[in-house]
Amino acid sequence: MKLYIQIENGQPVNHPAIEDNLIHALGTIPANWESFTRVEKPVAGVYQTFDSDQPTYEKVDGVWADVWLLRDMTDEEKAVKQQSVKDAWAARDQADNWSVWTFDESLCTFVPPIPRPAAIEGVNVFWCGADANWKEVPVRPVDDNQYKFDFSTWTWVAV
Repeated sequence: MKLYIQIENGQPVNHPAIEDNLIHALGTIPANWESFTRVEKPVAGVYQTFDSDQPTYEKVDGVWADVWLLRDMTDEEKAVKQQSVKDAWAARDQADNWSVWTFDESLCTFVPPIPRPAAIEGVNVFWCGADANWKEVPVRPVDDNQYKFDFSTWTWVAV
């Protein structure tokens, strides 16, 4: 799918249009419409943020394209993000089950002292705070009730 964008006084006007739609509506691609390349929004790093949720349209190597303004967070923004993650972690239901996990600043998340074991089909494991290790989870009951897992008794409890 080829895209074009209207240019007036060297600046893009409106949004890109599909080539077939332009030809259908106008009979041809007018001279003031130039090629446009759609660029997917990049994934921000742990301590990066976008200046806007929308890209700007800029000419890159002779072709108009989406340009995403991604920047590193300030020290203050990093501190706010880290504190938000820590607060959410502490507010979790049964948070004491994960009390030995530590905050990894480089990832801005909590990590277990022992890596999660490789997945085995049909086996589900949770972190067991009482054993300070990963442990196989009992099978969840299958009936019309809703359940939550109780880490202190290592059982499914109806809610």
